[in-house]
Amino acid sequence: MARAIGLITTNYSTKNPSALTEERPVASLPYLGRYRLIDFPLSNMVNAGIRTVGVVMPYNYRSLIDHVGSGKDWSLDRKNGGLFVLPGTAFGTSRTGARFLLRDIEHNKVFLERDTAPYVVCSASNIVCNVDYHALIDAHEASGADITVLCQSADGADEDITKFDVNDGRVCGVSHGVGFGDTAFLDCFVISRDLLLNLLEWFSAVDYLDLFEALQNDFQRFDVRPFMFEGYAAGIFNVRSYFRHSMDLLNPSIDDQLFMPGRPVLTKAHDNPPAKYERGSHVCNSLVSAGCRIRGAVSDSVLGRGVIVESGATVRNSIVMQSCVIKSGARVENAIVDRNNVIPARTELRGTPEAVLVKGKGEVTE
Repeated sequence: MARAIGLITTNYSTKNPSALTEERPVASLPYLGRYRLIDFPLSNMVNAGIRTVGVVMPYNYRSLIDHVGSGKDWSLDRKNGGLFVLPGTAFGTSRTGARFLLRDIEHNKVFLERDTAPYVVCSASNIVCNVDYHALIDAHEASGADITVLCQSADGADEDITKFDVNDGRVCGVSHGVGFGDTAFLDCFVISRDLLLNLLEWFSAVDYLDLFEALQNDFQRFDVRPFMFEGYAAGIFNVRSYFRHSMDLLNPSIDDQLFMPGRPVLTKAHDNPPAKYERGSHVCNSLVSAGCRIRGAVSDSVLGRGVIVESGATVRNSIVMQSCVIKSGARVENAIVDRNNVIPARTELRGTPEAVLVKGKGEVTE
């Protein structure tokens, strides 16, 4: 698909920081044991045949660079096109949690100017969904719109999701926060490459704004149309949404909407052995990643790579990330345990479904 290039923005922070995002950007937050959040927009682009993708990096980019590397696992280590690591600006966040800052795009204008593809597919990294970008670009071409935004009908209230006001099939306003039935922006859009370059010039005086904040008073001049997505989409903006949507995927019907044979979600390869379930272990309704060794009890939980649950330990309704050890007799319930933690024997980490306990990263040991 030479008709489009991709641009993924990661230079933004959550408005509700936690121990999970102290040392990593939102885009590299582990998800479902083996993935990172950036895997979803990156895979969507690759599955649509987009072979030139730029990733706008945040200041704390180490974990993100370690994950995406040269793009080999997404077949983006290429001579023509490929994965481009782009610098983000030093002041690349706003109070409203903007995901498409004009300053970040302007800072990397050369990435847009050096390509000849007519369209740019722009995406943030905090929406988990599996979308056919072929259909999105086809709809954009067929409608003749200036910008086509990926949207979904909101299934509940969320103050962090952007709302579009739509009248007669066109966007006429934008605001922060949605209620049930509102048109919710899934932080992805298609735009002509030439128009995007023109917008950077026209709005250069307000480059500290998000693109759609800058367009707020100009929707009558530009034809912005929604493309409604009917599948599963989850916005990850805080600990509560991260935990809730991770637990969603324990439901096979939801899992099937996200992981499809024709549109795989790609991620960095790890050469781990399969999980091993020792005699006397008990596991139910859980996602257990490769390299885990289970001797205790695990239920309604998500375990990352290399987690060890010793005999007599219990993990329930929790997320335990990579390389953690749950010692004998320990109990973890309604909690998120970041990577490299060792939970001592007979220790209890217990939150509630409404207030999940979060334990930050442990020290790396040899």
